[in-house]
Amino acid sequence: MRAVLAAVAFAMALATAPKAAHAGRPCDTQQSTAGEVMQGMALAEATARALDRSGAQVVVLARAGQDLSRYQLRWSHIGFAYRSGDGDGAHWRVVHKLNHCGTAEGAVYRQGLGEFFLDRPHRYEAAYVVLDADAQARLLPVLRSNAEVARWNEPRYSMVAYPWATRYQQSNQWVIETMAGAMDHRAARSPDPRRQAQAWLGAQGYEPHVLRLGALTRLGARVGMAHVAFDDHPNHKRFADRIETVTADSVFEWLARSGLGEGRPTIVRP
Repeated sequence: MRAVLAAVAFAMALATAPKAAHAGRPCDTQQSTAGEVMQGMALAEATARALDRSGAQVVVLARAGQDLSRYQLRWSHIGFAYRSGDGDGAHWRVVHKLNHCGTAEGAVYRQGLGEFFLDRPHRYEAAYVVLDADAQARLLPVLRSNAEVARWNEPRYSMVAYPWATRYQQSNQWVIETMAGAMDHRAARSPDPRRQAQAWLGAQGYEPHVLRLGALTRLGARVGMAHVAFDDHPNHKRFADRIETVTADSVFEWLARSGLGEGRPTIVRP
């Protein structure tokens, strides 16, 4: 009981502190309520139990940070959850990329499940896909190393970054490029490792999600948001209102289709 109370107190401290980085949900300064904190912690606890039951060491974990249903998307943000430690001391950690709120930069963070779900999500649900055994074995040492998880990060951030370019990178794109880098031994030795990672993803059949965004929508987003850019998209696609980007849903579909993930996502609710 004392440990639970300490965790809730820590969560409350996080919730009332200014939020410095966000991904998969709008940026705002509104503080989380006690009820939101409790819901987030309940979801974190339910997710930990589900991951323990899965027997996995590494999964791709998603949250619903904002409502993207108008784009036919259910999940907004993914990261890697991995088992840290052994025996009774083992626990789950999340490595994911976050956008520095209101800026054009992003960085990779290592958090607990509680922190991952305390960002006032649109929906208190999670989803995960267990990766196949080979992918787990290759990714686990990468995720445990600060240097390795930063290897595939591009600080220049655009939430609609083009999947086959290296000018920018968004949060979900970092996940699949890091996975590609771990799976393809050539990527680490390549003079352009992100290009090599993207080539591997293409060879493995990854297909991005297509957003239909008109010119006025693109102009408004580019003028009003520092973390949105379209100049890495090919002109013939951009001017046809065809914006391709990496989404959580497209990653889940690809993992199932390619066999790199063990089936469809498992949904978790508190």
